[in-house]
Amino acid sequence: MAAVTPRVFVSHLTGVPVFDPYGDQVGRVRDLVAMLRVGGKPPRLLGMVVEVVSRRRIFLPMTRVTGVESGQVITTGVVNMRRFEQRPTERLVLGEFLDRRVRLKETDEEVTVLDVAIQQLPARRDWEIDKFFVRKGRGGALRRKGETRTVEWSAISGFSLEEQGQGAENLVATFERLRPTDVANAMHHLTPKRRAEVAAALDDDRLADVLEELPGDDQVEIIGELEEDRAADVLEAMDPDDAADLLAELPEADKERLLALMRPDDAADVRRLLSYEERTAGGLMTTEPIILRPDATVADALARVRQQDLSPALAAQVYVCRSPDETPTGRYLGTVHFQRLLRDPPFTLVSSIVDSDLVPLPPDTELPAVTSYLAAYNLVSAPVVDESGSLLGAVTVDDVLDHLLPDDWRETDFQGEEEITGAG
Repeated sequence: MAAVTPRVFVSHLTGVPVFDPYGDQVGRVRDLVAMLRVGGKPPRLLGMVVEVVSRRRIFLPMTRVTGVESGQVITTGVVNMRRFEQRPTERLVLGEFLDRRVRLKETDEEVTVLDVAIQQLPARRDWEIDKFFVRKGRGGALRRKGETRTVEWSAISGFSLEEQGQGAENLVATFERLRPTDVANAMHHLTPKRRAEVAAALDDDRLADVLEELPGDDQVEIIGELEEDRAADVLEAMDPDDAADLLAELPEADKERLLALMRPDDAADVRRLLSYEERTAGGLMTTEPIILRPDATVADALARVRQQDLSPALAAQVYVCRSPDETPTGRYLGTVHFQRLLRDPPFTLVSSIVDSDLVPLPPDTELPAVTSYLAAYNLVSAPVVDESGSLLGAVTVDDVLDHLLPDDWRETDFQGEEEITGAG
């Protein structure tokens, strides 16, 4: 008798690295592709959607998978690098099966699919969907213990029907350990209906982080699907410069309506950014750098730098200004870089170690000049100061790169070879 291969639940495969036989990483699993079959047969698993280093999504046939174990997928040495395109007969297991509502044939009860198990057929490289882990009821709310069960494919019906109100809680759960940019890439490849469902299931802060990584068209589409009050909450959670970029893409009436719903302080920051030309220091800057008064100490500065929500570019330096210490500030005195903070005693006043030699950028500085400034002085962030000497914000290198790259850079892949072969 052939040995039975272990069962694998697909929620455990999302983000799992894919390696060639020589141990080199090819990419990461983002979804699985299945095909429904007639006659009540379980769906056949055709392959995996793998995201390679260039962020291109390719198709890896299951016939080229030699192992699924220990948190990794092992392939043969040759992978076709053509972009994955879903065919009408194919179904994405994570994107279309999880959270779907189906019925138990025996009792006609409605259940929600929480997970899907796949299994390799004995002595072959063919794989098929084996079982479903389901929960009774419509899903979304917490359920009592004992209302979940594992059932065979043959015990359920409903996968051939168009899903009208599919939830997204379990798909979102598979995104928990992914970076916002990876979640954004996954959402970009979903259908508009599914994308809206996932956006509705994400909390405001997580959705804000993901929106900042999505192409402009996707941002506008998702914000347009949200209730206006929630859309305003999400915009408040975004970095002001990213929120301003998004609002700039909306019709004037929609933009003003959302700004009116935002908290006055947040709306004021965004309005100020919208007043500058897009490809200038004022249009590129964030209004929330680390600002300290002259009597703050190195210990105070390091405590601010350690804040988890700060990007590396913003955490690389602090800006010393006279009161008020929110933009636009009192007089800008200079910058203290992170390395200098590490070299001085904790009780040292930041005013005594400030770097005031670099001339700050005026808000109307054009993008090429901003780029040259950062490159010439080896900076990851630069202060933006108005004619009165008040700090308005800081331009970071990641914001500059966003505007130097092509407009559709989030949607396109870097050029690559058509095949990846194993080393050796």
